[in-house]
Amino acid sequence: MDPALIPALYDVMIVARTGSVGAAARRLNKTPSAVSQQIRRLTDALGVQLFERRGRGLALTQAAEHVLPAATRLFDEAEAVFGLFGELAGSAVTTLRIAASDYLGKPLLVPVLRDLSAEGAPLRFEISTVHSEEALTLLERGAVDMAVVSLSGERTGLSATTLFAQEFYWILPKRAGRRQSLAERLTREPLLRLGSGSLGRKLLERYLEQHSIRPVSTIDVPSVSLLLAYATGGVGIGLLPSLPIEERDLGAVSLEPTGLPPLTVQLVTRTGRAPGPAVERFVERLLEEAARQRTRLEQGLPRKR
Repeated sequence: MDPALIPALYDVMIVARTGSVGAAARRLNKTPSAVSQQIRRLTDALGVQLFERRGRGLALTQAAEHVLPAATRLFDEAEAVFGLFGELAGSAVTTLRIAASDYLGKPLLVPVLRDLSAEGAPLRFEISTVHSEEALTLLERGAVDMAVVSLSGERTGLSATTLFAQEFYWILPKRAGRRQSLAERLTREPLLRLGSGSLGRKLLERYLEQHSIRPVSTIDVPSVSLLLAYATGGVGIGLLPSLPIEERDLGAVSLEPTGLPPLTVQLVTRTGRAPGPAVERFVERLLEEAARQRTRLEQGLPRKR
């Protein structure tokens, strides 16, 4: 191995994460030509084409995609080593990059971040709000350090800790007069749908197909929070996990069970990554908050904080 190629490998990883030489150069505080030179250097040394054009950006070739997880683990280990040196010097401040679904932020992340900030924990946070599938992709590519997601199944190279399980409900604006079935109401009222890449959208489409339901109209929303806002505002019917439902919402909406199996919410990290003390403290506090939410969900009670 030529150690001199490691900086080039790091630059290639940043290009893979950002999707362009220009964006990588800005993050690395280099010129685009310097980054391009590093790509050529590594390509020539390995004899493998690393990138291909995709639209206006760059994407890893299939061959290079197989190497990315190993390269990510290499720099995870390097980051851990420098973290240890920082602890010895008493100057370590860890940047923790987290990807999480939007509706998990308020009940899980906000209390933890607030408490750690008040304690002066040596942590900086970079939080990306994305749906679960995208969060896992960011984690696999090394763009974030952990993901808090709704997850079904396992992923190679990732380790998951279950935080709690939650039921799904149909959320319907309350209407005066004769009680109508869900199918009847969907012939008159719009269906609220999450983004096409989200797990909630997949569950919704599966449910509609199984029950042969054809909604009269649809409203596409990018987040669970916006779906809840539409429904509590009196517009639209949606499929909603139980976690974000608060007591104040129940005056404006009705909830109906879906019969879908409960879905787990998990904390996911890359396998083998050793967190430092500050990150361990974050995880400990997150697990404590998750335990409180798990108790609340098992009791079937809306959250009151």
